[in-house]
Amino acid sequence: MAGDWIKFELATLDKPEVCQIADVADIDLDAVVGKLLRVWGWFDQQTEAGNAPSVTKKLLDRLVGVSGFCNHMISVGWLIEADGEISIPNFDRHNGKTAKNRSLTALRVASHKKGNGKSNAASVTPPLANALPREEKRRDKEQQQAPTAIANIEARQRFEMFEGWAPDEVSLATHLKLIGITADQVTPEATKEFVSYWLTRDTAHNQAGWCRELVASIKRSGVRAAAAPTARPGRSSQHTDLANQDPHAGLEARTDGSYRI
Repeated sequence: MAGDWIKFELATLDKPEVCQIADVADIDLDAVVGKLLRVWGWFDQQTEAGNAPSVTKKLLDRLVGVSGFCNHMISVGWLIEADGEISIPNFDRHNGKTAKNRSLTALRVASHKKGNGKSNAASVTPPLANALPREEKRRDKEQQQAPTAIANIEARQRFEMFEGWAPDEVSLATHLKLIGITADQVTPEATKEFVSYWLTRDTAHNQAGWCRELVASIKRSGVRAAAAPTARPGRSSQHTDLANQDPHAGLEARTDGSYRI
C-alpha cells in the first residue's frame, strides 16, 4: 500500500532524547531507534490523530519488548499521558494522511524542479506519475534490508543464560584468537557445563559477551589443570598399599624372633 510508511529524520539517530532513553533503558542507541519506529508505526497505522484512549503503556511495552519503554518516551516528551489517554505529540506534523501528502507534494515539486526546462504542461505529468513508484521501490528495498537490521540489533541486546544456548561461529572465532585456545577445546560437554553454571545466576550479556565468557572459562580450567601437582614417576607413597608391603624387608632375623637393621 502506498500509505504504508512514516517519515523519519536522519537527525533523530543522534538526538539527546535517544541517548537518554538508551541510558535509562540500558539498551544501545540502534535498539532505541528501532523500538521508537515500532511505536510511531503502530500509532500511524492504528490511530487517526495519534491518540490511543483504549491502549495501555503495558501493551506498547510488550510491543517493543522493553518494560517501561513508554515511560522513557514520556520522560523525554515523545509520548504524552493525560487522563488515562496515551498520545503522540505533534502527530500531524510527521504522521497521518495530511503529513504524508505534504511529503509527497514536496517530492513532486523537487522532481519538477529537476526537469529539463520544458513548459509546465509538458513537465509536471511525468514526475507526478513516477513519484509514487519511486517511493514504493524505496520502501520495498527498506523492507528487504529490515531483517538484517533487526538481526544486528538483536545480536547486541543483553539476555540471561537459557537452556539450549550455543556459541555462534563468528563471535567464537574472534575470542578463540584473542584469548588463545583452539576450537577443539570448546567441546559440547564444556558448553553444557558453562550453561548449567550460568543458569542459576542473574547475569546478562549479549551473544558475543557470552561467547567470550565461555572461551575464558575454558581457558581458566586449562590453567588450573596445568597448575595441579602431580606425583613424580617411579615413586610411590610409603603410606599407601600397606597390606601388600613386607614389614621385615631389609632386616636381619635373630634367634629370639626379633629383627635388627
